[in-house]
Amino acid sequence: GGTGLKGKDAPRSVREPGRSVAIVTTATLPWMTGTAVNPLLRAAYLARRGLHKVTLVIPFLAPNEQALVHPNMIFNTPEEQGEYVKKWVKERCGFEPDLNLSFYPGRYATDKYSIIPVGDLTSYIPGDRESDIAVLEEPEHLNWYHAGERWTDKFNHVVGIVHTNYLDYVRLEENGEVKEKALRFINNVVSRVHCHKIIKLSDAVQEFPKSTTMNVHGVSPIFLDVGEKKAKEAKAKTESTAKGEKGKKPLASIGRSTSNAKLAEKPVFTKGAYFLGKVVWGKGYKELLDRVSEHNNSETGKECPLEMDVFGNGEDLDAVQSNSKKLNLPLNFQGRKDHAASDIHDYKVFVNPSLSDVVATTTAEALAMGKFVVCAKHPSNEFFSTFPNCLIYNNPEEFSSCVKKALTSEPTPLSTSDSYRLSWEAATDRFLDAAELGPEHANLSLREKASEKFAHALHTTATKFEPVRRASGAGTNTLKAPEKLDASWVPEPWEAPPRQK
Repeated sequence: GGTGLKGKDAPRSVREPGRSVAIVTTATLPWMTGTAVNPLLRAAYLARRGLHKVTLVIPFLAPNEQALVHPNMIFNTPEEQGEYVKKWVKERCGFEPDLNLSFYPGRYATDKYSIIPVGDLTSYIPGDRESDIAVLEEPEHLNWYHAGERWTDKFNHVVGIVHTNYLDYVRLEENGEVKEKALRFINNVVSRVHCHKIIKLSDAVQEFPKSTTMNVHGVSPIFLDVGEKKAKEAKAKTESTAKGEKGKKPLASIGRSTSNAKLAEKPVFTKGAYFLGKVVWGKGYKELLDRVSEHNNSETGKECPLEMDVFGNGEDLDAVQSNSKKLNLPLNFQGRKDHAASDIHDYKVFVNPSLSDVVATTTAEALAMGKFVVCAKHPSNEFFSTFPNCLIYNNPEEFSSCVKKALTSEPTPLSTSDSYRLSWEAATDRFLDAAELGPEHANLSLREKASEKFAHALHTTATKFEPVRRASGAGTNTLKAPEKLDASWVPEPWEAPPRQK
């Protein structure tokens, strides 16, 4: 690159063919969470280019803990789960991913609804040649309790991608403010110590050292196919209407072929508004009930009421439903559904008032399917706000006018260039650009190096100490990996640290 540095001081480009990339993440399928799906697709699309050797490093839970996360599908070995993962990519994206999969032991932390690595994660990345580039998806989460080697000592190039606003979650707990400050500090330290560079998906997350902001996620081709199909239908509809209007009014219907007449009568989208997401208050349900209630009680709402189907299940379903009943809201709870399901295709408006996302995958998918999306002015929606069908509001009045516009007009058919911007191909290019290191990332001053070494030493000393690990929420005995990764591993039930009263 044009950094002016030569020889071993110049950081090598990530795009250089033949480099090995290990993508390490905190969750895996069949758990349909963003950190299981997005890193997997990033790995699959990067490997598909054939220029890099790609390894995806994912957690394997003991079968008794898999039952908590995906009870309908239990794997006895990592190999079985690996086959499932590859088959899913083939069904979703239409190609066999040329990936190596490497599994590390994980524990499901019931108090955090997330997976904590067991043992030294860096040791699960095969061979020296593979330890070239590491992409840490959720670098703070992967390293909260990491007591092993520094990632930047083992790898030439370490990039962290921040997906989740953990501060938002911890703020809702008891002593939220104190915990939030502590977590902000720890996130900062471990990311600085273990990464050369941080990519934030949006500015909805805290500040990180050495960071850049870029949405490096895409959507599966199945959603873009729906958008393309809807765009074709809209075009045919416009053409058939235009043809019909040219004839004299009384004869218009005779001049049209029946198929065209049918097309013109049937709207491109036959259903109204919906929301889809895991039913926990933190995922936008509080905002959803507030916005729908304000809208339906407003003047605009009286002439154009908002009735919605809601898809999802989760810990707070009963509470959300009973609050919705109390407020007398026309929300129909339909249970969990995959966003790609064919009966979702015909909804015209996706309403997503959530403020806790960093970049909402569901919003990207709805735009890809050619729908209107109504969402709040918020850093997490910055990327989406550049699409014509994304209607952004600042306050309840604007929410109402967005809803009215969406319910009474048709979305703009998805253009080829917007469809490309949402694709994983485009996201992979954005990722490769954002992951490049400048000299300021690769060549630190002696003072910076010393302070990072010191921070790492302090953190490692603390995280090697079992009582500290337990008190800070790492669970019991997560310092040493189990002998074998298969059904013979039966850890004790997860012990959460006592909640402060």
